[in-house]
Amino acid sequence: MKDIEQLVAQLSSEASPIRPAPAPLQLSLRWAGAAFIYLLLALAASGLRSDLAHALQNPWFAAELLLLLLILLGTLLSAALLAFPDLHQKRTLAYTPAALFGAFILLLFFAWHADTPPAPFPVHSFECTLDITFISLIPAALAFFVLRGYASTYPRWAGSFALLAAFSVGAIWLRLYEVNDSILHVVQWHYLPMVGMGLVGWTLGARLLKW
Repeated sequence: MKDIEQLVAQLSSEASPIRPAPAPLQLSLRWAGAAFIYLLLALAASGLRSDLAHALQNPWFAAELLLLLLILLGTLLSAALLAFPDLHQKRTLAYTPAALFGAFILLLFFAWHADTPPAPFPVHSFECTLDITFISLIPAALAFFVLRGYASTYPRWAGSFALLAAFSVGAIWLRLYEVNDSILHVVQWHYLPMVGMGLVGWTLGARLLKW
């Protein structure tokens, strides 16, 4: 018995302390801080749209930016909750981005209805999707890297929300950089691709976050 007690004591002394994981809210706030720093750096490199002060006077544009910001924060919080096996007993909160996306769709519908006469289409098209995707690559890679260190039992949802959060960063950047008031163009080349990004995240989550 004494030998066993000595062995237990020796193993206990050799064991390195385990650092507890941050709470989901704290984790999402860290991600949000990193996302905003990255967004500021991207805008510092690209510059702001020349008519931003005038564009912000349009309530539909201001509301669009606000909802995009809420979607970013909501998807980050959901990804953080989904990183834990029990979702920290906040299952309903983990799926709140669904309500935000519903509100966003309604906003875009009313903005399109108010766009009379419609603003002219820009001369480019799919380039916007490529630009958003390019800006989203770094935050997406970092999000998956961090999530792999957790034990999500919902890897598909976690991957989907992580990629949607990263794509939201790119979408916010482009709306603050590109001089464009065409709602139809924005829906077609900015926001419809978000659905595809969510599906990509769903697939990557199953492959990269499963344990």
